[in-house]
Amino acid sequence: MSYKLLDGKSTSLFVQEEIKTEVDRRIANGDKRPHLAAVLIGDDPASKAYVGHKVKACNKVGFDSSLIERNTNISEQEVLDIVSELNKNPEIDGFIVQLPLPSHIDSQKVIEAVDPSKDVDGFHPENVGKMSLGLDTFKPATPAGIMTLLNHYEIDTEGMHAVVIGRSDIVGNPMSSLLRSNTSPGNCTVTQCHSRTKDLKSHTLQADIIIAAIGKPHFITDDMVKDGAIVVDVGINRISDPSKKSGSRLTGDVDFENVAPKCSWITPVPGGVGPMTIATLLQNTLKAADGK
Repeated sequence: MSYKLLDGKSTSLFVQEEIKTEVDRRIANGDKRPHLAAVLIGDDPASKAYVGHKVKACNKVGFDSSLIERNTNISEQEVLDIVSELNKNPEIDGFIVQLPLPSHIDSQKVIEAVDPSKDVDGFHPENVGKMSLGLDTFKPATPAGIMTLLNHYEIDTEGMHAVVIGRSDIVGNPMSSLLRSNTSPGNCTVTQCHSRTKDLKSHTLQADIIIAAIGKPHFITDDMVKDGAIVVDVGINRISDPSKKSGSRLTGDVDFENVAPKCSWITPVPGGVGPMTIATLLQNTLKAADGK
């Protein structure tokens, strides 16, 4: 079977170009330039890279951006104080607190401290609840980005059986909610699997769409995928590769080389879901600026 790539990189550039056009229109009308802030605690290399990509994307579409960096030994109260200041700052339209946070800080407490109207990550319980009810709100960037990607390639998901592997509040749970919603894309019958699921393969072999978000390199193998399936790989794992100058490379949760020939559509890693996450974060920030 000849597969097609769900190219998140090119789709993200398309979305960013639309956002830039809207920002240019706003500035020409004398309106405020959208402003996204990011809070980065500690020196986790992956988190630094993610935030760096987000700041770069802001500059590309014409947003203002602010980066607030603090050492790992910051107290929980100090983080909550930063969130409070960003909530009150009228110049900031939306902001994110990059996860994961150091273990001595209660991530949920920080998420709940964010003003829901500035919660462009879509993690606040109020926004999660609205999304579950199908109301207009900020949706978590990765699942919403996947929906945008499916829509961009005009994939009709109605009536499909989607298997979501993972139950995190960042990807698995909201992804399941969006896929079963009465929207297009959407209207799927959803099975959500996780680390306690028995005989995972029996579920994935029935799937028209597989969303892999488990954080284990090459976990999804070709014998777990039926012919013609759509496979979306959310995983970003760094594995050893002596042929690379860095000694390592990025790979997904899917054994791409062997799984792809069985698929109708599949996302690459890198260049699949990651760029769509950033594009959606920018869309959410523009939406937050609209709310002012």
